[in-house]
Amino acid sequence: MSFKKEINRRRTFGIISHPDAGKTTLTEKLLLFGGAIQEAGAVKSNKIKKGATSDFMEIERQRGISVATSVLAFEYNGIKINILDTPGHKDFAEDTFRTLTAVDSVIVVIDVAKGVEEQTEKLVEVCRMRNIPMIVFINKMDREGKDAFDLLDEIEQKLGLKVVPLSFPIGMGYDFKGIYNIWEKNINLFSGDSRKDIEETIEINDLTSLELDKLVGEKAAQTLRDEIELVDGIYPQFEKEDYLNGELQPVFFGSALNNFGVRELLDCFVEIAPKPRPKYSEERLVEPEEEKFTGFVFKIHANMDPNHRNRLAFIKIVSGEFKRNTQYLHVRHNKKLKFSSPNAFFAEKKEIVDISYPGDIVGLQDTGNFKIGDTLTEGEILNYKGVPSFSPEHFRYINNADPLKSKQLNKGIDQLMDEGVAQLFTLELNGRKVIGTVGALQYEVIQYRLEHEYGAKCIYENLNVHKACWIETDNIKSEEYKDFLRVKQRFLAKDKRGQLVFLADSPFSLQMTQQKYKSITFHNTSEFD
Repeated sequence: MSFKKEINRRRTFGIISHPDAGKTTLTEKLLLFGGAIQEAGAVKSNKIKKGATSDFMEIERQRGISVATSVLAFEYNGIKINILDTPGHKDFAEDTFRTLTAVDSVIVVIDVAKGVEEQTEKLVEVCRMRNIPMIVFINKMDREGKDAFDLLDEIEQKLGLKVVPLSFPIGMGYDFKGIYNIWEKNINLFSGDSRKDIEETIEINDLTSLELDKLVGEKAAQTLRDEIELVDGIYPQFEKEDYLNGELQPVFFGSALNNFGVRELLDCFVEIAPKPRPKYSEERLVEPEEEKFTGFVFKIHANMDPNHRNRLAFIKIVSGEFKRNTQYLHVRHNKKLKFSSPNAFFAEKKEIVDISYPGDIVGLQDTGNFKIGDTLTEGEILNYKGVPSFSPEHFRYINNADPLKSKQLNKGIDQLMDEGVAQLFTLELNGRKVIGTVGALQYEVIQYRLEHEYGAKCIYENLNVHKACWIETDNIKSEEYKDFLRVKQRFLAKDKRGQLVFLADSPFSLQMTQQKYKSITFHNTSEFD
């Protein structure tokens, strides 16, 4: 198949939502349609019936939440689909923000009973800033929830989206009868039996026909006619161009757990979702169709296989073909590297691929060469705009609980920090290590993974820090800068890249320091080159 055709048949998207809206369950069901798995496992809190394929870290199985972004690929109707299932928990938002740099479109999952939740708002805002095309999937229709029109209003108001329903529910919860597919003009009846294979759809081109009354009952049929008339009157016509520009968001209804409404979503997605899109680097705009390979690292994951201390760097291919055993330039290090076993993913299963195309995600074995945001090319000096490290909100000292395992502890901390799970600061005064995270749950994850993957134990000690600020000055020899280093010595640390960081213990002290040292700039993110 030609290079152009390969690009055109790829769709790379992320699934985002608030925790518990059913994101991982939806991912599973999409894989089921792709024939990638025989039986989908639903994530039920703590009691996992058959562990979800996309949750492969032990701690995820125990808690029933997704902690790391997983990458899954499958074929559907001749289209190669790459899904990035992101963690919804706010403590892992950084991982999700980074993942959004690697997707071409997004599916937003919303719980019919809870409506738009806080985490969804933040993530959608990031998508809107980047004009990423979004499709909304309203999940759990087999449960009691909010009225469909109220929900659509809420999505428009809270998320600032312009929606157009492409399917519509017939009843809800106890009275849920099925879905009318506006996009394809057919009806899918709900049996409530998730074991049954995919429901049969019945084509209904004319909602006035008596066939509808026979199928769902007179009352439900009349309600549906009225509602579809309303939909036609209130909402704009679906225009693919507007959707691709991020100006219009189609909405589907269904129940991922019962495998209902998912096929409609997938069929429409395959038809309208964007193929790999061009991406800006600091130097220029890079088109997917360019012959020369370029790609960037958006995620690093240590210990994909705890039996082998391995790290994988996840690369999103932006242009050209990525070939196995070919030398590519690591732009930051300015050195050539070649990879003998690039992996394609299907959750826990990995396979070695000889050639990958724009839109694909490839995992490269990494011995410590990569960090998030690194660019690989065929020789051109390009830097894709990475996602910066954000100033953490929680800070704790990390202490070794087993002196015989200090080597393992240091290696573990080192590798986990490379993944971007949290940030490590080393105090200038006494060399003590401080871990900063966006959310408190990350401390548990770090502790758990250090013990189970590296055989090292750690204990934490609270540290009163309000904010970490990266320091920049034009003149490191100035008296003012020297005075700052002397007076604030107790509050200074270096991050993993050796950049100087000021750990302010309160908003007041930060304000006073900024006023006193006018020639120094205090940044809230690490990216200000």
